[in-house]
Amino acid sequence: MSHFPLAAPAAAMLHAAAGALPPSLVGFDGFIDTICDAVDTRTDATHYQRIKTLRAFGERIAAAAGQSTNVEIVPTIVKLGGNGPIMANALTALGVPLTYCGMTGYPNTHPVFEELASRARLLPICEPALTDAYEFDDGKLIVGKHATVAEVSYENIIERAGEVAWRAAWESAGFIAMVNWTMLPYMTALWQQIQTDFPSSQERKTLFFDLADPEKRSTQDIAEALEIIAEFQSHHEVILGLNEKEALHIGEVLGVETPLGGVLTSETAPELAAAIRARLEIGVVVVHPTRFAAAASADEAACVEGPWTPQPKISTGAGDHFNAGFCFGRLLGVDLSQALQTGVGTSGFYVRNAQSPSRDDLVGFLESLSGV
Repeated sequence: MSHFPLAAPAAAMLHAAAGALPPSLVGFDGFIDTICDAVDTRTDATHYQRIKTLRAFGERIAAAAGQSTNVEIVPTIVKLGGNGPIMANALTALGVPLTYCGMTGYPNTHPVFEELASRARLLPICEPALTDAYEFDDGKLIVGKHATVAEVSYENIIERAGEVAWRAAWESAGFIAMVNWTMLPYMTALWQQIQTDFPSSQERKTLFFDLADPEKRSTQDIAEALEIIAEFQSHHEVILGLNEKEALHIGEVLGVETPLGGVLTSETAPELAAAIRARLEIGVVVVHPTRFAAAASADEAACVEGPWTPQPKISTGAGDHFNAGFCFGRLLGVDLSQALQTGVGTSGFYVRNAQSPSRDDLVGFLESLSGV
């Protein structure tokens, strides 16, 4: 019996789906991601053994305390990065018409974003930041150089992207994703200005928010951001996306009960999603640990198993691909269970192939999970 009973129905739904998808807008970050191995031992100029676990890497660093050490880092992939660009890239691969407003290079588009520029309209704000992602079998360490994130402000959007272009992108979009609040220091103010400039619209948009690992921000900052996110629900349908760590943290900030031991299961994840959603009074909360995903709305809660693999080709960006796949499903009008299945299918394909799936790729992958 398949572990993925919803995979075949989701594949059939995607295959049959017709009609135009609404224009979408995603923002506002942008990074150049360098995926790296940390070298354990080198045998010759072209061959080495990598440090396999984050724990072993940490132990090597800790052992050098009071002395010094040298760790060789080998870049393996250089790619576009940031929650927004990765999510946007995944959405465009699935056929979503899209405008991306963010840190893609100003005044000229940085070469790493040229593929995205060929599939989406870019509204530039500033130069991208830099991220090195050291990937291990049991996790990853992300080291960043982020000076340009301070240039992401509403004022710079108006000045550099252009007020006419910005207003047109917002007003025409049926789906809008605003992600990576944690790294963008003026994002809260940006949201407040959006609420002032676009107080309502004739049609309710779907708005997706991803705080992106907010542990380095104060509880007060997080609570304020959540309050503003909740305010958008008055005129739009709000989705809040959280990974396991974020869900537990947000639950604590909101004062809702979280599982003992800090680990979510397929039973407790939908319960926590439902509790967070009820406290914020928003449309949907979706939670995606590495091996499954859960979501809750006012009317339903669901959980699906994910196609986890112990040896991914890439893990950085998996969560953003899940978000893209989940939102893609919701744009097609499916229920939470099928949207979760398109989410885990999108991320599952990505980590196995190190590229975003097309709609046909996603259909084929879901069919393979179901044994079709």
